[in-house]
Amino acid sequence: MAKLYERLDDNLITFIKAQKLFFVATAPLSAEGSVNVSPKGYDSLAIIDPVTVAYLDLGGSGIETHAHVRENGRITLMFCAFEGAASILRLYGTGEAVAFGEPGFAEKMALFPGFERARGIVTVRIRRISDSCGWGVPFFEYQGERDQLRRHVDHRPQDEWAERRYESNALSIDGLPGLVRPMGKG
Repeated sequence: MAKLYERLDDNLITFIKAQKLFFVATAPLSAEGSVNVSPKGYDSLAIIDPVTVAYLDLGGSGIETHAHVRENGRITLMFCAFEGAASILRLYGTGEAVAFGEPGFAEKMALFPGFERARGIVTVRIRRISDSCGWGVPFFEYQGERDQLRRHVDHRPQDEWAERRYESNALSIDGLPGLVRPMGKG
């Protein structure tokens, strides 16, 4: 049976920091919209306080998470133990997405000193924390991070990278607004 927590305590924070992978789930308000689940790796999660976390959005094939969070704020993060004792931890909350070039982005980016560039940062105000057994999660051995995403993000000049983000991330697959070019740019 799941146990509920009011806030992230030292044991939960230790568990979160030990995971090399977590998943983010969001959905639009429309019943016809697509539920999105995205894996997140690297050292891309920051614990701000016992009820607030943020993660780095390096980019990917779509802009669903960003668009869903901007539309309705609903977001869940899930951490699974792939080694050690079986356990799953879910953080349910309300998210706020800030993209590069928007007010507040530079301050949030400071939470991730190992990164020079990101498409956005999602901050989650946690409203429910629960764990569960995780007995169905198999053991996996961590061999290291793949470097393709970081190379993809970092290899272009900043202006070219930004333009590509605006062009390819303007709309979600359900037609929700994604990245919005700042006024007076392009």
